[in-house]
Formats: sequence, C-alpha cells, structure tokens
Amino acid sequence: MTLTPNYCYVFYTKLFRLFSILRIIYVSFVSMKMNILCCLTFIILSPSICTSQFIFSGNVENDSINGTAYLSIIEDYRKISGVYEEQIISMVKVTNNFFEFKGNNLDTENKIYRIHIDNCNELDTNHFNGKCDTSREIIFIAKNNDSISLPISLDNQMFCAIESTNKQSNTIFQIELLKEEMRYDYGNYRSKANRKLNNKKWFVKLQQYGEQQDEPLAELYIYNFLSDRTNDLYSYYLEDLNSNNYYDKLSERLAEKYPNTNYLEQYKNEIAADKFRFSTNKTAVFNWRYVVYPLLGLSVLLNFIFWFRFKKDKKNGKTDLKNRLTEQEQKILSLILQNKTNKEIATEVFISLSTVKTHINNLYKKLNIDSREQLKTLFNG
Repeated sequence: MTLTPNYCYVFYTKLFRLFSILRIIYVSFVSMKMNILCCLTFIILSPSICTSQFIFSGNVENDSINGTAYLSIIEDYRKISGVYEEQIISMVKVTNNFFEFKGNNLDTENKIYRIHIDNCNELDTNHFNGKCDTSREIIFIAKNNDSISLPISLDNQMFCAIESTNKQSNTIFQIELLKEEMRYDYGNYRSKANRKLNNKKWFVKLQQYGEQQDEPLAELYIYNFLSDRTNDLYSYYLEDLNSNNYYDKLSERLAEKYPNTNYLEQYKNEIAADKFRFSTNKTAVFNWRYVVYPLLGLSVLLNFIFWFRFKKDKKNGKTDLKNRLTEQEQKILSLILQNKTNKEIATEVFISLSTVKTHINNLYKKLNIDSREQLKTLFNG
C-alpha cells in the first residue's frame, strides 16, 4: 500500500505524540525513583543528623544521687582542679544514679574538661570559690564528637575509670595514678639526698610519659603540677627549667597543635616569667646577702615571740581540721600517722585498696595538702 503525503503527515504526527507520551512517562518514573532515593537517604541519615555530637555520661555513688553534675571547660590550666563558676558550661541533675551531658557546642579540637558532682546548696557563697567539701571530680581531654562513659567500679566507687572514643581522654587519669605512685615514693624517702634523687627521677619520668602520649595538653597538666609555686618541687623546677630544653620543646609542640590558644599564650608567659625569676634570684642572693641575714635574724626573733601563741592556736587548729573529716577518714588519718602503708590500712579497716586511695585523696583535698609528709607535718609537727 502506498501512503499519500497527507496520510504520512497524520501517521508521523501520531507517532511523535506517542513518543512524547512515552518520554513523559519515562521522565516521571525516573524522577519518582530519585525522589524515593532522596527520601530513603534522608531517613537513613536523619538519626545521625538529629543525634548530639558529644555524649558524656556516668553513674554515681549512692551518696550523690541527689546531687548536681557540672561540666566545665578548663582554659586556665592553673585552675584545673577545683570548682570555678566561670568555667561551667552545663549542669544537669543526677537521676537514678545517672547523669548525662550531650550537645554539639564544644570545640572541634581537644580541650581539657572537668565533670564534678556535689550536694552543695547553690546559694552557699562558698560553693564556687575553688573548693567544695562534698565535690567529686574527674578531669579529661575531649572534643565535640566524643562519647565518654564514666562507669561505677565493682566496689561502688565513681570516677575510677574512663571509657572514651578519644584515646587521649584517659591520659590525665593515668597521670593521676603516676602522681599517686610518686607521693608514695616521697613518703618513703626522708633525707635531703634521697629527696633530690626523687626530684630528678620523677621530673624525668613524668615528662617522658607526657611526651609519649603525643598530646601537649597532657604535658601541660604535668607541667602545672611540677611548676606549682606552692609545691615542694618548685625550687627544683626552676633549676630544671634553666638546664633542660624539654620546656622549649613543649612550647613548640603546643604551638604546632594548639596555636592561637589560651593554653599556649599562658604557658609562654609563665616560662618567660619563671626564667626571669630564676636569674633574678641568683643575682639577689649575691647582691643582697647582707640584707637577707639581718632579716633572717629578725624572723627568728619574731618567731620566738609568737611561739607560745602559735602552740595554743595549733592545738585548736588540729581539732578543727579533724572535725572536717568523716569518721572513716579520721581512722585512716590515724593509721597514716602510724606510718601504715595503703595495703596495711586496707587490711586493718577491711576496705579495698582503691577505696583507701579515694579516702586519702579526699583527705588531701579537705586539708589542702598533697602528700603524706605534709600530712604528718600538719599533725605531728
């Protein structure tokens, strides 16, 4: 059959319309598939979008079930331990022996954080002044996308372990264990010669441990302890500062990993000030010795004048100090003054070694000391 031009036009017109309809159906089908795929993708991703980026949670002891948990960020490493209102960024009530902080407002790089729990009255003016008698705290390194769990121990002790997605979170906890070992060493070494050997040993040990962690913030935590002016180690630190290039290397590591931070600026300023203080002290001893000796004589005279009053006040002071302690803490204090070791105390009081350590740490905090030697000086001196 031969088609005329008119029939050809009608045939091709219908064919084109059919092709257009099929094309519309195909495009609609593809578009629908894309919409379904987008919906599925959103459904899959939506939990991660809605979930908080950091979660810090933990369980507490029974005596803290009615307490409040506070999360603080520590940018001034001289205020690492304690209770400071200006550092607090969040607070939650403890519920069913459990607390949890979560959100997405932390820094994306590591910072030093503290969680502390207490039963203090928030209206008490002494609540946020660097101390709180009922406070229990743990210090750790974290960033915005970390999940950290603080489980309770088998003997019902809280803040005895850290489980974290950040391998650096546990470093400060391990440093505290080293410091406990250090205090034990100093308790066994009484002579000036042995103390000097211990100074060198523990400065090297702590500095090497910090450097091995590849985390300058952990090293800063150690530096804060070794360079504390209220610490017996301070004079040795000044000598070490001027003979050991470790401190300059730490400055370089901080600048590389945490540039333009308060940590770096504060550290550099303190190092410069301490180096200046060391050089000034050496000059002062040489130039002012004839002034120092008369002052020492005057000091002896004044001490003699106030000695009788001091003895009376000291006796009353010891009673006041002991009244700050719980009955269990007073018992452990008595055993420490008898030169009992932690293991011997644990055996005599029928508690675990970790519980003994916890009681001793509470003793140190309440009495504002950090060693057995200071404790014995306080009550036997």
